[in-house]
Amino acid sequence: RCIGVKAEEAEAVLLTLNLLKQNINDARRAAACLWVIQVFSRSVSTANLIGENQGLDVIYRLIPRYTTKHLQTIKAAINAFAALLSTKANVRLVVSKGYTSGLLRLYEDWHSKDAEHVAVSICHALLRCLHKVTYSTAGRHALLSQGGITVLHQTTQTCLLSKSLEPLLEPSVQLMRKCLPKIRLPLTSDQSAYSFPLPGRPHVFPDIDVPSDESADESDDEEPEDNEEADSKDYDDDLETDLNKVRLRPDPDRPKELLPQYSRFCPELLHDFMELDSSSEPEEGSTSSSSSSDEDTVVLSSLPPHSSEKGSRRRSTAGSESSTSSSESHSETETSTDGHTPAAALLEARDFHSRSSILSTSPGFRGRVREARGEESPSQTEDEQDDEEEEGVEESHQTMIDRLLERHGACVPHHEPKMYRAAAANTKSIPGFSILAFPDFWGHLPPAGHEPMAPRRPNIQRKKVFEDVQRILNTDDIINKVVFDLEDNSVQGPSDSLRFFSKFECGNLRKAIQVRRYEYDLILNADANSSQHAQWFYFEVSNMVADVPYRFNIINCEKSNSQFNYGMQPVLYSVREALEGKPHWVRTGTEICYFRNHFCPARGSQRTTFYTLTFTTTFKHNEDVCYLAYHYPYTYSALKAHLNLLQKSVDPTKVFFRQQILCRTLAGNSCPVVTITACPASRAWKDLHQLRNRACIVLTGRVHPGESNASWVMKGTLEFLCSNDPVAQSLREAFIFKIIPILNPDGVINGTNRCDISSEDLNRQWFKPDPVLNPTIYHTKGFLYYLNSIGRTPLVFCDYHGHSRKKNVFLYGCSVKETLWQSGSAVDTVGLKEDPGYRTIAKTLDRIAPAFSFNSCNYLVEKSRSATARVVVWREMGVLRSYTMESTYNGCNQGIYKGLQTGTRELQEMGVKFCHSLLSLTKDVKALYSRILINHINLDHNNLDHKSHNCFEDDEPPCVEEIEYSVDCPSLKGTDLDSDVNSNMASADGEEEGDEGNKGEQQQRGSVGQSQQSSMKSRLFPHLITEASTETLSEKRNTCNGVNITDGQILS
Repeated sequence: RCIGVKAEEAEAVLLTLNLLKQNINDARRAAACLWVIQVFSRSVSTANLIGENQGLDVIYRLIPRYTTKHLQTIKAAINAFAALLSTKANVRLVVSKGYTSGLLRLYEDWHSKDAEHVAVSICHALLRCLHKVTYSTAGRHALLSQGGITVLHQTTQTCLLSKSLEPLLEPSVQLMRKCLPKIRLPLTSDQSAYSFPLPGRPHVFPDIDVPSDESADESDDEEPEDNEEADSKDYDDDLETDLNKVRLRPDPDRPKELLPQYSRFCPELLHDFMELDSSSEPEEGSTSSSSSSDEDTVVLSSLPPHSSEKGSRRRSTAGSESSTSSSESHSETETSTDGHTPAAALLEARDFHSRSSILSTSPGFRGRVREARGEESPSQTEDEQDDEEEEGVEESHQTMIDRLLERHGACVPHHEPKMYRAAAANTKSIPGFSILAFPDFWGHLPPAGHEPMAPRRPNIQRKKVFEDVQRILNTDDIINKVVFDLEDNSVQGPSDSLRFFSKFECGNLRKAIQVRRYEYDLILNADANSSQHAQWFYFEVSNMVADVPYRFNIINCEKSNSQFNYGMQPVLYSVREALEGKPHWVRTGTEICYFRNHFCPARGSQRTTFYTLTFTTTFKHNEDVCYLAYHYPYTYSALKAHLNLLQKSVDPTKVFFRQQILCRTLAGNSCPVVTITACPASRAWKDLHQLRNRACIVLTGRVHPGESNASWVMKGTLEFLCSNDPVAQSLREAFIFKIIPILNPDGVINGTNRCDISSEDLNRQWFKPDPVLNPTIYHTKGFLYYLNSIGRTPLVFCDYHGHSRKKNVFLYGCSVKETLWQSGSAVDTVGLKEDPGYRTIAKTLDRIAPAFSFNSCNYLVEKSRSATARVVVWREMGVLRSYTMESTYNGCNQGIYKGLQTGTRELQEMGVKFCHSLLSLTKDVKALYSRILINHINLDHNNLDHKSHNCFEDDEPPCVEEIEYSVDCPSLKGTDLDSDVNSNMASADGEEEGDEGNKGEQQQRGSVGQSQQSSMKSRLFPHLITEASTETLSEKRNTCNGVNITDGQILS
């Protein structure tokens, strides 16, 4: 760039341009001038100067149609022209003069007539010019209007037939992708189909061009943003180097007088354990159930079957009063564990041997329709309906659900379909779900073996792009029929099309469009009250034909890359297989790729970028009912049922298990908080004192609803802590576990990907959470404040998350020293004391957990993540071991699981191993020094990499095919400027020798970079320039090689 500026200062730029004009009849000298201009053009101002002085016109006229002569000079002219197009001003100039069409016709001519493929680099250089021109919208429109897509598609089909033409494939494909016309999503609104009235805010969400929040879009708590591939300087600038901010605790965000209300969430400190002195069997609920005096605790099976409030069965709708405020009464009781409450009786099953596929939660079809619409019967009050339901529905329920269960039998451990149905009856959703998805009701068992990562077929993305281009060029086989619309129940597809459904808990599919006979475009629903964060999907599909490959294109994904490009597959559940005793979510899909598409928002800015996830699935059975999901679903109702099962499974004389309601969500759902520890050996003072002085461990999860893998890890943790395993028993004796398994119940229920129904990322609200809009975060933080205020600061805080861009499982923590080291801060860290204990758990996990990767862990504190749970709990509560544990959606690239995708078995195992790692914090406890336990923390002395890495970046190599449109034309090997100059010098030496004995004109042959000797006096374009016109070039040009160029247009 500097040489161009210096050339301007020396007035050498226009001199070189004039030399070019004067030496057009000399091929070698013209080439030399063109190379110099190419170098000068690296400076924007220099390139603009050349363009302003007709340099573009001069060089453009040096590019003829196909010829075998002077290839080196022609190539130099094209490359110089491309170099000048690096500025916006020159691009506008070229487009305005119609050169886009000329370049396209030149490319078509050279490509079609170069039978021996000796001018591949010239074709490539012309493509490079077209890439430059199409930087501008006008350039793209010009190429499109001149049939550029058709030309490029035809030429690429020729390139596929010849290996020597392969260098032209990628530039052509990228050019087509870039120039495809923008197509708006076929939606009435960019806003989510689910809206919810928020307290204190107008219930109006207009379609606006929302700027992309990359920090939110790309971060799965600690996951990288879209600018993650920027240079390391930007990353280092985000590191927090202000010692006052990282070392000084800020004042609490609320008065201390509000903290004592959280004392009820420490029932183990208040319980008198009277049952330990009783010789009779302990009453159910005495130790492991909640106190009836606590209005916020869960009422379990000791309650009468009809104690549930009638209002608990009401579904939340967008306008219902029951879900508009978080201040709804906390006295609402939960479903009893026996599954016989009136609310539970609302559930009804369809016969899965018929073509029907879904479970109903209301007594009849008309009732289902009314409930789904949030309507009441016109002639009955709710109370009257409830009375009738209590009397009549149970019989229907028995004849459907029980018959199904008796016929096929439930076989999933820690899962009871009736209990799930009961829990789901009290779950409140925005649309008022009245249907249960079969996998959630029936349960899931991990398949017997491991599932390897899917191999990526070479050039599969190119194949898919060609198919998409064909949709525009050839519409004969295009159907474009909407077969499912979440917002329009009347939509029905052809009898032979697939049928879709997603109006159930955790479901997400907004619209399905049949494109071809066996191809469907799918559009996901944005997060509630939002127009963003479409990524998670979970839907039912039926009416399929067996052994036929169906292509699915999810066309409005938002993340800029995905593990789907690196071996990850979606998951599938077959109802027929489940009823045959194989209730498995299995990885599925071939020809998987994830790339940027040409769709844009229905009403927002066309600059918004969407990505397509495309995969092909072949179903095993005709007219089966299957479910497809981004990852293994785990619903809020599944958690509620699971907690009730765990409560019933533990021995209340040994395990203190208490579930309580932390708070109500915006939609009125309860947020469970669970306490697990060991009961004292007796009521003796010593035993009670030991119990009340146990260290506290706080675990949370699922703040981002789409991270269902976090719930499976949490499931493993919960089941292990309630088990009879000696390690679990020792951990219960050493610690008191406070667990909030789902921090975002409303988001999970309504199938959002990242946000709560307030449209806020709850993991960015920890610094100052709103008690009304973010109640779960507000009260979780309040509870942590309370523990801190009574001297029971947690020993460990860990927030379970999922990561969509990286493999393995790993931790993010916080370290002042490592942050200062990484940032290159001038702060002297020699005298800075820091407890290295924050690394203990990670080092232990690296040795005992196969899926864990120590080298992926990170302990840096970033400004952009200052409001996440990990940083706030570390900074404000002083918890040294404050972590985010990230679990991959894909699989592992190290250890015994290398090359395998993680399933629910491995995720639950990770939850168990995390518990095992806590033994490393209790090695000084005498009771743990047994041979059985010490094996679980057998730490060897292998060297570990103790350096924090920039783990917010992708750990994958660049995708083998471009996910984005190429910014520039991919370079061609062996065509750099130096090689061209050297080649020209070699030919010049030969020309000088041949000049002695051969004054006549010589024919030139050869390929790129090589030309046979020719006379120095031979003209590049015979009769082009007269002696009187060497100073300035005329607008007209004489015929050369059968081509006439006038006003920038090529004429035959």
